[in-house]
Amino acid sequence: MTSRKNILAKDVMRNHFVELDGMATVKQAIQLMNQQGAKVVIIKKRHEHDAHGLVLLSDIAKKVLARDRAPERVNLYEIMSKPMLTVPPEMDVRYCARLFDRFGLSVAPVLQGQDIIGVVSYGELVLHGLCELID
Repeated sequence: MTSRKNILAKDVMRNHFVELDGMATVKQAIQLMNQQGAKVVIIKKRHEHDAHGLVLLSDIAKKVLARDRAPERVNLYEIMSKPMLTVPPEMDVRYCARLFDRFGLSVAPVLQGQDIIGVVSYGELVLHGLCELID
């Protein structure tokens, strides 16, 4: 009987994301994303009982670029998704993929306690998670 490899979210997550206040502009977010090589913006909580928000490149494309809105005049809170689904660092990549499929996600932050420690996307799940499983 062969044992199954368990590849976890923390094993494949990226820690390239930008964390900003919801009042920051899309222009500021794009500049930071370019500087840091990030594709995800996490919106900080306003207080301890608040939820994090999430802005993806697709949100910016659909809600700013496609609508011909000025990035310097759009605040992140206007286009963010909130609340967002998160995954624990110990979640198996197979379950992450099922969660993505079930809820139509493409990215999920990895939440440990109250802190976001990374993000996983289909890219990480397949290119790092699945590749590890088949090796």
